[in-house]
Amino acid sequence: MKLLSVLLTQNTRSPLFLLVSSSKSPGCEVSNCYSTCKHKRSIKECYRILKVPEGSSADEVRDSYRTLAKKYHPDSGAITANAAMFVKIDDAYRDLLTHLATESKKAKDLEDEEEKMSEYKVPQHRQYLSYEGVGFGTPSQRQRQYMQFRVDRATNQVLDFRKQKLERQYAENSMIAKDVKHSKKIKITQAIERLVEDLIQESMAKGDFDNLSGKGKPLNKFSSCPHIDPMTHNLNRILIDNGYQPEWIVLQKEIRETIDKLREGLVASRKKLGDPMTYRQENQWTEICETFRGDITKLNKRINDFNLVVPLLSMQMVHFNVEKEISRAEQAFITLNEELKAANNTEAGEQMDNHPVNPTEVFLNWIKQLKNFRNLNKHNKD
Repeated sequence: MKLLSVLLTQNTRSPLFLLVSSSKSPGCEVSNCYSTCKHKRSIKECYRILKVPEGSSADEVRDSYRTLAKKYHPDSGAITANAAMFVKIDDAYRDLLTHLATESKKAKDLEDEEEKMSEYKVPQHRQYLSYEGVGFGTPSQRQRQYMQFRVDRATNQVLDFRKQKLERQYAENSMIAKDVKHSKKIKITQAIERLVEDLIQESMAKGDFDNLSGKGKPLNKFSSCPHIDPMTHNLNRILIDNGYQPEWIVLQKEIRETIDKLREGLVASRKKLGDPMTYRQENQWTEICETFRGDITKLNKRINDFNLVVPLLSMQMVHFNVEKEISRAEQAFITLNEELKAANNTEAGEQMDNHPVNPTEVFLNWIKQLKNFRNLNKHNKD
């Protein structure tokens, strides 16, 4: 150290003096008489060295640094190991982390400042934010209104509690009533069974079962068909013997009987009106058709119920068409008239063959038919 000081005092312009003096300048270091000067890099250059886009987060920068360190670290043993490049990457990483920390701190300070500024914008009349927002007017008026609101709310809560209590009591009572009813039903069933058993034993003691037709013979329990379940067969046989029919069979029978009655009634009404019809008779026929239309609508609803319970899809029925039924009734009326006319003609021909034609009788018959026709028209007009 003494030698160094002597040399410095002797020659201040020597290279050693320049080396020492340069170490005092910012950004330079002295280590084992070697000068390593650090140049300040820009943030953009740091992003470029670490191979990340500008504005990346700290996690992205850290991941890129780790990847490059594995590639260029001298102790990694890789072909791309480069000490100078690693030092450059390490310096850029540290500078970039410092920059990101500074920016994060600035953003946080800015948020804190904005939050402090927003505190002064809160309404100063805080009494209007109390009382759960109930009431209006001056603070004293709002306080009275709030007290009344609390009283009403407490009253409603008490009523709700009493209502729930009564509902629970009613539910408990109904359950007790159901249990009592069920127990009574069981007792009645047991009593009936005991009574039936006593009657059977009494009849057996009297000998009422001694003269039965099937006494001493085996019971015909099973069907001759082996593919039918014996239990199902016996149940069906018992139901049939006692007059029971499935619901869909009853509905089908009712539908067929109803449509037959409606058709017969429509044909009878048309026959009663006669042919040709007057204006009044046409109005009557229209009313009869409207009534028939309502009956068919009800019958179609019954068909819907039948289609829901019928076991086979092929056995379902279609709705009846009103217009087709009316035209069918008119056609039946026309056919009936033709048959009557043919029968009358045949009978008249037979009478003419058996008896000679008397012009006087023919004329009197024609006058009689004319009078009957006039009386019929007069009766229809009345």
